[in-house]
Amino acid sequence: MSNAESPAPASAAADLQRLTAALADPAPLNWLLTGDSITHGLVHTQGGRSYPEHLHELVRGELARVRDIVVNSAISGNRIEDILDDWERRVASWNPDVVTLMIGTNDVSTAGVRPVLTAEEYAASLREFVTRARGIGAIVVLQTPPAVDGLNAPERARIGEFAEAVRQVAAAEDVLLVDQYARYAELGNGGVPWGLMGDPFHPNAAGHAALALELATVLGIRPQPSRTLQLLEALVATARLNA
Repeated sequence: MSNAESPAPASAAADLQRLTAALADPAPLNWLLTGDSITHGLVHTQGGRSYPEHLHELVRGELARVRDIVVNSAISGNRIEDILDDWERRVASWNPDVVTLMIGTNDVSTAGVRPVLTAEEYAASLREFVTRARGIGAIVVLQTPPAVDGLNAPERARIGEFAEAVRQVAAAEDVLLVDQYARYAELGNGGVPWGLMGDPFHPNAAGHAALALELATVLGIRPQPSRTLQLLEALVATARLNA
């Protein structure tokens, strides 16, 4: 799939069809994942793999798409405006066929020296991201940020409002949505899934397994049989039992 061949007008359904066809084609793809510390995937996994690393194994390992390239340009502490301000390096220079964005855990914060953002300002920047990514021909995948323990991270207690903003932008722009916030709520029986958390707002290794599973499910990356998917499902199930 050449990212110059995207149909117009773009839609989530058309993008999923494009991706399905591309995964059946030997032509290599460039995958670009970006965001903040959750996608960056350091420290809180305690040596375990982050969800971009699991995607890498699924695509380049189990699907045997060895000429595909999976790039992680996420940076801890970032907001959406940081990615937009560094667009060429963080996104465009990689000539991506697929771009995923998970951002919002810092955008929502009311602490620190950066301006407090409204959900509307955040949504406007998300729309700009979608416009730019589609402008370079990429399939766009928006992900809601996962759970936050609002009692121990009150500065991030608005995360549900910002997750809803992602859903609304995905619907209005008709892009693929991976609702990690809703999945975490489901895994936590309506609350914070403690077994998946490394601290009040960073997933641990099992949390990253859950993120990877949801992303793979929405994108239709389900190799069968799959040792990786079985391992991820076991990690999540065990973490829920131990929560």
